[in-house]
Amino acid sequence: MTPEDLAALHARCFDSPRPWSADEFASLLAGRGTFLLEAPHGFLMGRAIAGEAELLTVAVDPQARRAGTGRALVAAFAGRAAAMGAEEAFLEVAHDNLAARRLYQATGWLEAGVRRRYYGPATDAIVMRLTLRATQEGG
Repeated sequence: MTPEDLAALHARCFDSPRPWSADEFASLLAGRGTFLLEAPHGFLMGRAIAGEAELLTVAVDPQARRAGTGRALVAAFAGRAAAMGAEEAFLEVAHDNLAARRLYQATGWLEAGVRRRYYGPATDAIVMRLTLRATQEGG
């Protein structure tokens, strides 16, 4: 997928906070440790540096949701990040994005904190953490 493809799909998935632009995707992809995982109708962008990973964004076309794509991408993220030397991973998710929070919880992520007003004046972010070593050992 090109940065333009990524931005177009991201725009179909997110309106708040605002979707990322093609230039933002290109800049992130050029960064150290950043990786892109693609699936039919979706993608995930993450990065792993110095023993930690961050799930930056995951987008699945609204017309293709609830078919396992998001779960597969999140599982692949854990494997890729661990292979890159990360022992734990973090992400932020809007407190009112219950579908995403359920997906992350179902794949082993635990709530680790809150970033007040991270996505705007009325939208906090839930910080979630995943221990990758345990993921790789099957626990």
